[in-house]
Amino acid sequence: MTFFNTEITAFCDIYLVLILGYAVLIMSSYLFLAYLSTKELRQYLKKNSFVDYDVLLTSEFAPKLSLIAPAYNEGFTIEENVKSLLSLNYNNYEVIVVNDGSKDNSMEILINTYDLTAAELTIHPKIETKQIRGIYVSKNAAFKKLIVVDKENGGKADALNVGLNIAQNPYVVCIDVDCILDKDALLRLAKPFLESQGKRIIATGGVVRIANQCIIKNGRLVEVNIPDSLLPRIQVLEYLRAFLLGRMAWGRLDGLLLISGAFGAFDKEIALLAGGYSTKTVGEDMELVVRMRRYMLENKLPYTVRYIPDPLCWTEAPEDFKIFKKQRSRWMRGTIETLSLHKKMFLNPKYKRLGMLSVPYWTLFEFLAPAIEAAGLIITVLFFIFGLLNFHFFLLLLLFVYFFAVFFSVIALYSEERTFHKYPKQVDFLKLLLAAFIEPFYFHPLAVYASLAGYVEKIRGTKGWGEMTRKGFTKNN
Repeated sequence: MTFFNTEITAFCDIYLVLILGYAVLIMSSYLFLAYLSTKELRQYLKKNSFVDYDVLLTSEFAPKLSLIAPAYNEGFTIEENVKSLLSLNYNNYEVIVVNDGSKDNSMEILINTYDLTAAELTIHPKIETKQIRGIYVSKNAAFKKLIVVDKENGGKADALNVGLNIAQNPYVVCIDVDCILDKDALLRLAKPFLESQGKRIIATGGVVRIANQCIIKNGRLVEVNIPDSLLPRIQVLEYLRAFLLGRMAWGRLDGLLLISGAFGAFDKEIALLAGGYSTKTVGEDMELVVRMRRYMLENKLPYTVRYIPDPLCWTEAPEDFKIFKKQRSRWMRGTIETLSLHKKMFLNPKYKRLGMLSVPYWTLFEFLAPAIEAAGLIITVLFFIFGLLNFHFFLLLLLFVYFFAVFFSVIALYSEERTFHKYPKQVDFLKLLLAAFIEPFYFHPLAVYASLAGYVEKIRGTKGWGEMTRKGFTKNN
């Protein structure tokens, strides 16, 4: 019996050491990425401080862009959002709003607000999609850039593919219609396509920020505020960490696997050659980037993917847990599906940095992390019940993880303050700082639970996005 107890105790100690090792590994990776992001961000800001974007605005060489905005039940925000898209500081672009069989009054709002009439446009589709019910243009010259497509419901990927089929320009900007763009967003997003330096830029992504409680006027963000509710407020922190301390580094490493579906630009030719957006996944944004990169690598074509750290896009974050859970479980399903569809890239030197670094990282720290954390919690509870838990070691580990989480959020806040400073009110900074201390106890468990729900939904074969109800932006008319 004594031998058995000794073995169990040894197993407990090994388990705790393994958990500590995984925690140290993931934290070290975060710190390394934060270091690279900070270095890259400093260089980007220094370089772009001398850029006159007005030159690009009037340049005949400015890339021609087609904005594709899928819309499904977006009646609360669609009027302001389309106004935002039509009033951007850019000359060579068109706006294609694809109504994906909305059940609300989205189409009615578009027709009345923008004086739409049915149009006869010749389309030569390269990607098969659901049936198009009608294509509309405005009778008002002020909205001549606008094209509205009404189609049968087929999901976001299908709606984006309709936009790819209709787009007339060589570059497409895919955007969530519930987003508000900075007035210079297209100028900044288009600039990298003029700086290819021998490598074809197949995609460019920008930063997404949280717009809850921000003031919107005539499709423009006029005042930045911190969300009143705790859940979206913590998501402000989460987005700061992800975009300022994460994707900036992956951009420097040329290992980006994801350009946010909320706002990203793509080389239309390569997107079509790669097959367009996949309707087999709910993570179509990530999957397309991986497939385009895979296409370029398999055909031995020089390419790169760029990332822009400027806060160019503002979106509404979920304010209640039900909608938050749907969003995050869908994100996890999309991650699983993308990694599964491209599993041959895992640790495959043929795919260079993507196969040897990016895909393994996402597998270990994005896909598996919630499962490892949940398993660790269950084992810890069992150890506690049977009196096998080393309390001193466990408490030290818990404190270590907690203070690192707070510390990393503070780094993100500090980076924001020293760079873009979009939250100038001292009270807003203090609210975010307080949220950093609350997040590990409140937000993180919710996010892990939602990710675990994504596992379950994937196993059960759940398809589609689910209903994502929005409250709409705060308006100041």
